[in-house]
Amino acid sequence: MTASDRTDRAAPPRLGRATLHRLPHECRPAIDPDALRTRVVHFGLGAFHRAHQAVWTEQAAARSGEPWGITAVAPRSPAAAGALREQDLLYSFTERRPDGAATRVVAALTGALVMTEDAARVDALLADPEVTVVTLTVTEKGYHRLAGRDPREGPVLDRAAPAIAADLERTTTGAGAGIGAGSSAERLSTVVGRLAAGLAARMRSGAAPLTVVSCDNMADNGAVLGAAVRDFIAASGWPDRRTVLDRMATAVAFPGTVVDRIVPATTDTDLARAAKALGQRDTAAVTGEPYRSWVLEDSFAAPRPPWELDGALFVPDTTPYQLTKLRLLNGCHSALAYLGSAAGRTTVAEALDTDWGAPLVRGLCAELAPTLPPGGPDPVAYAAELVTRFRNPAMDHQLRQIATDGSLKLPERWLPALRTLRAAGTPTPLLEVALAGWVYATHPDRQAADPAAATLADCWRGHPEPTGTVRALLTALGAADLADDTALTGAVAARLPALRAGRIDV
Repeated sequence: MTASDRTDRAAPPRLGRATLHRLPHECRPAIDPDALRTRVVHFGLGAFHRAHQAVWTEQAAARSGEPWGITAVAPRSPAAAGALREQDLLYSFTERRPDGAATRVVAALTGALVMTEDAARVDALLADPEVTVVTLTVTEKGYHRLAGRDPREGPVLDRAAPAIAADLERTTTGAGAGIGAGSSAERLSTVVGRLAAGLAARMRSGAAPLTVVSCDNMADNGAVLGAAVRDFIAASGWPDRRTVLDRMATAVAFPGTVVDRIVPATTDTDLARAAKALGQRDTAAVTGEPYRSWVLEDSFAAPRPPWELDGALFVPDTTPYQLTKLRLLNGCHSALAYLGSAAGRTTVAEALDTDWGAPLVRGLCAELAPTLPPGGPDPVAYAAELVTRFRNPAMDHQLRQIATDGSLKLPERWLPALRTLRAAGTPTPLLEVALAGWVYATHPDRQAADPAAATLADCWRGHPEPTGTVRALLTALGAADLADDTALTGAVAARLPALRAGRIDV
């Protein structure tokens, strides 16, 4: 055996088009990547997109014979785009089933760009009439939304946010106004700004209509995104901004959507398992649970992939599905994250493997159910399905990952329902224990990553008395009305000693 032979055995080949024929049959993609061309642009090159919308789009292309390819744009880090380009835009998805795992390669991507470095190419795609859909998974932070602002009640975009203010300033000098904008330091750096510039260029060119689809976990996500983009254009320095907005009113749609699939962060163990299944190295591998769903408002302005061929649901109004997902699934996830961490657990499955985990999920869903509009999933059946999903032993969903950015998530997941229930005089014991879990987790010694970390820490330093801390934290969330509810703040504060002892009382 030569040294070269030994090296080849030690290091399997890198996944790529040249090695597709060497994959086990069950691991091969559903479609020939050469059959696709870019018809969708996606902002946000994270694991969730690769495990959700990209899989759906690949299946839609394979089942329809239409060439629906995706060029994905990384808003910040070039690492993900670079890793995918090194693999000819291929990656694997592993479905973590309770009885084992199934791995296959996904061939949905036709491009991987970095938003600032490849700004001219991104703008060209947004103006391309072949591109008829734009999708986004940029998390709540990517929208730079004014706290709690309803898109029906005035401007949504926080124009004073430093990144947005800087981008708006660039529009007054012409940089970022379209294709070929300046140096990388001068280019628009926010997704909202980049998307606004691309849509403005498309409107100026008279290109075909376009649909922009938010896939982030926010109530009214389509309306919020549409309002943020329009707010940016209205505040820009572009002299034709009014004409652009008038054309967008009929040429660009922002439907609401509800996405659901638990996708944990990829670990070294996941990469090793993917390599074993494929016989090839895949540095862009992702994993997720078997369950998935996608509900979309049926209000597209242009052709779209036939996602319904793979089970997507198109409805006149996504609100009932959206609020069920936000309040029940996401709300329970947050509760498990904070309470499970206080009890010394590290994953969702570990939190469910307690005497309080399943009762918390079922009870919290029952408590929240009266706040949901009619027309959505049955809350009791939904709660039972959540317990099954959360118990999946193959999932390794880290509680600390779920606990990040609580100051942005909780105003969507808990607070509107809490207001509704308390205004009706309905007891809220499980929301109170969940809120106590978050309060406990905001202590500077225990805090997860959060854009308001410094403000939350100050709430503890400035208010040593527990009820005062609770009031200050609720005020920091933009919930001064709940902070003034003395019965609520007292009940939450009364839960803290048990949490300090690692005891969860449900």
